[in-house]
Amino acid sequence: MAATDIVIGGDNGQPVVQLAAMSNRHGLVAGATGTGKTVTLQVLAEGFSRMGVPVFAADVKGDLSGIAAPGKPNPETDRRLKLIPRDGYQQRGCPVAFWDVYGLSGHPIRTTVSDVGPLLLANLLELNDTQSGVLYAAFRIADEQGLLLLDLKDLKALLAWMVDQGASLRTTYGNITAASVGAIQRGLMVLEEQGAEKFFGEPALSLGDLMQTDFSGNGVVSILDATQLVQKAPRVYAALLLWMLSELFEHLPEAGDLDRPKLVLFFDEAHLLFDGAPKPLLDKIEQVVRLIRSKGVGVYFVTQSPLDVPESVLGQLGLKVQHALRAFTPKDRTVIKSVAQGFRAKPGLNVEAAVTELGTGEALVSTLDAKGAPQPVSRTLIVPPEGRIGPIDATERAERIARSPFRGKYDAAVDRESAYELLKARADRAKATPAPEQAPAGTATAASQARPAHQRQTATEAFVSSAARAIGSSLGRQLIRGVLGSLLKK
Repeated sequence: MAATDIVIGGDNGQPVVQLAAMSNRHGLVAGATGTGKTVTLQVLAEGFSRMGVPVFAADVKGDLSGIAAPGKPNPETDRRLKLIPRDGYQQRGCPVAFWDVYGLSGHPIRTTVSDVGPLLLANLLELNDTQSGVLYAAFRIADEQGLLLLDLKDLKALLAWMVDQGASLRTTYGNITAASVGAIQRGLMVLEEQGAEKFFGEPALSLGDLMQTDFSGNGVVSILDATQLVQKAPRVYAALLLWMLSELFEHLPEAGDLDRPKLVLFFDEAHLLFDGAPKPLLDKIEQVVRLIRSKGVGVYFVTQSPLDVPESVLGQLGLKVQHALRAFTPKDRTVIKSVAQGFRAKPGLNVEAAVTELGTGEALVSTLDAKGAPQPVSRTLIVPPEGRIGPIDATERAERIARSPFRGKYDAAVDRESAYELLKARADRAKATPAPEQAPAGTATAASQARPAHQRQTATEAFVSSAARAIGSSLGRQLIRGVLGSLLKK
């Protein structure tokens, strides 16, 4: 065991270890409410931080912030440490940065409508195929005409313009009906009522700010306070996490085999990422999860049941930590049987029975060995975390936010010129310009009489116009959308 490996817990006096070199192979922490998932997440996050790996964790229940403060001595901690071989344990906090889409409990997190892209936005708005097609057309038009879609008012302005210009756009982009645009606009109104407009805009989050270490070389744990977001706008929560995954996949270079990850992500309430997602989106998520480990990123899903995660994704997860499940219904027993079949059996351990008997702070754990093969499952007593169990108070949080290196960087929203302003300027110019008088049939205008040679384009003019259009198209093609529809600025 290397010094950087994480001791998750112990099984009959033997440590159960997550190898640092296998930690970009992803993982799952599952179990019923109140069985200890958050403490396990905290133990893993602390371990990664100590080995110098930055961590991003979505805090749905609001009780992960204690990782920022030292733990307090208690008899249960002492009892566990006697049972679990653990060198170097000390009660201490981790370096933490707090984030919050609403900007109340941390630095605001924003991104632009363009960067989210049509695939994620269509899922966020729960659009049907026809409405999704109109949304894709909107993004295509914005890219080709150089209209920046930064916030929701940009997208609403573009949609209104598309309805007005429907006849001229039809030949290129298909039928753009007022009914389809209206459905999209109503979906945007719902998002605004949920406060989700705070997520769209600038300054957009720089993902490099989630990949920081402190002066001692410890990875900074970035905690997203998602308590209100999950309650008010669960689909925005899912879109945020998937956008982040997509951006990391698109922009990080290939890393090869590393001795530890570059970044680890913990996604709580993981079922929200997959519930109701159309098959094209699920396929893209599976692809990103499969390939992002080559970028040095580990993704850990936290949820109540392993069946909340699609089987195609579940099969890619190296670490599996299963806390207790309850067998109250036939469906529960089906889940338990499926869980048992997902582990490599260990002689003398009845996994199907054990998963219902586990106490709080116990789990069935399966890790990968140095060659990447699953090891037999262990019934594991989880080691106590070094940080505080439970949340820090509002004063402690405010003090850490005030000392954050990101203070002032994201606090104030910026509204620069984008689609809304450009389309408004076009409309104002159109109103200010008088319509040309119609000449009687059979007569020539003054301009045509003065320049009869230029009633038609010459070959040279046609060539120049064609070249200009080609250059414009070439520049337009620099805006390329990635695997989940986010924008690649090339």
